[in-house]
Amino acid sequence: MELPIEYTEKMQKLLGDEYPKYLDSFRESRYFGLRVNAMKIAPEEFSKKNIFSLTPVPWCKEGFYYLEGERPAKHPYYHAGLYYLQEPSAMCPGAILPIAGGDRVLDVCAAPGGKSTQLAARLGGEGLLVANDISAGRAKALLKNMELFGIRNSIVMSEPPERLAERFTEFFDKILIDAPCSGEGMFRKEPDMIKSWKEELLAFCQKQQREILEACATMLRPGGMILYSTCTFAVEENEKSIADFLERHQNFSLVPIEKKYGFSEGIGELHHCARLYPHKIKGEGHFLALLQKNGTAEKVMLDGEIGEKEKDLASFYEFEKEVLNTKLQGTYKIFGESLYLLPSEMPSVKGLRALRTGWQLGTLKKGRFEPSQAFAMGLSKNQVSNVVDFSLEDDRVIRYLKGETVEADGKDGWTLVCTDGFPLGWAKRQGGRLKNKYAVGWKWE
Repeated sequence: MELPIEYTEKMQKLLGDEYPKYLDSFRESRYFGLRVNAMKIAPEEFSKKNIFSLTPVPWCKEGFYYLEGERPAKHPYYHAGLYYLQEPSAMCPGAILPIAGGDRVLDVCAAPGGKSTQLAARLGGEGLLVANDISAGRAKALLKNMELFGIRNSIVMSEPPERLAERFTEFFDKILIDAPCSGEGMFRKEPDMIKSWKEELLAFCQKQQREILEACATMLRPGGMILYSTCTFAVEENEKSIADFLERHQNFSLVPIEKKYGFSEGIGELHHCARLYPHKIKGEGHFLALLQKNGTAEKVMLDGEIGEKEKDLASFYEFEKEVLNTKLQGTYKIFGESLYLLPSEMPSVKGLRALRTGWQLGTLKKGRFEPSQAFAMGLSKNQVSNVVDFSLEDDRVIRYLKGETVEADGKDGWTLVCTDGFPLGWAKRQGGRLKNKYAVGWKWE
């Protein structure tokens, strides 16, 4: 692997005697990881299923390494939202940012959703997660992963951070910034990134990082925390970005990140930060800085959405009575033909580009309700009265995921299709046949 001369000179200066070990890491295979969705299954229980060759990722209790050659993306449990495929080092930011039940959390550069799904799982269905990405195209992938995980208490948005700052002043308790960067820490995993590396890229990224940090400083309440991360080694994008921010914002301070698992200290005076090097850990390169806004303040309350009238929800209530074993609680909102259940304390997003607001339950059409894929993924088996539960070995599981009609005895009507007790999607049963309602864009290929 040929690295740019300017880059190798910088790394030699940065690492000193450790530089040869860093170069040796390129001769080693990259590491593959998955992170278990603890909202659906405990990591220990998942590990005991022995479907992959798993070993724990030390810095993330839900994280596991799996072997190269294994294909977890081609397994029904992936389609059931039981885990997310994620590079092991990338699990660090979402694991280190302190999260408490009821927190309002913002993931400001969220696509494709690895860290957002991690934060949402840690919230455990409480509080609010706003997952944002400025790219509308990338935000669509983010949305799918959020729905696949069964997340109910989130807003998925696509706005520049400065636009969010205009609306959400001192609103969030915690913010994650997985900042755009030159990607030096990913050279082993993604060699094509080497070709695009140049000194000018660092300055461009640093400008973006400054703008994002400024917007997030406005959106964080006093006493709240920001976890800033990159996947680069460049001091300009890491310690310098943080030092410049702290110089501009005297009301922020660094919170020490514990140096274990092979983590290294930040450079110079910013030793409270953490650096992850591929020659010292089983993962790629990362940088982490945990910032706290000084002071305390009560939560800011913003105008929320007004719920729908009971008469407008008649077809949904009929579905709820016939199909569910539980009565949902919360504020219902109709956007177009779609019905949503909103998370508590959800602010109005009028005028902002929101792809999803809360839990999309389904569509209301001509006096009937049709449940959504997201609704299925956010339910548990015991919340639905009409269920078909195929064992993992049953060939009808894959056939269902491919969009085929399959046979299954039982009561006619809307049916939740599961494997080993984990929901996959909906079907409409009639005369022992399941008319497939699995999301078209999600089908097994």
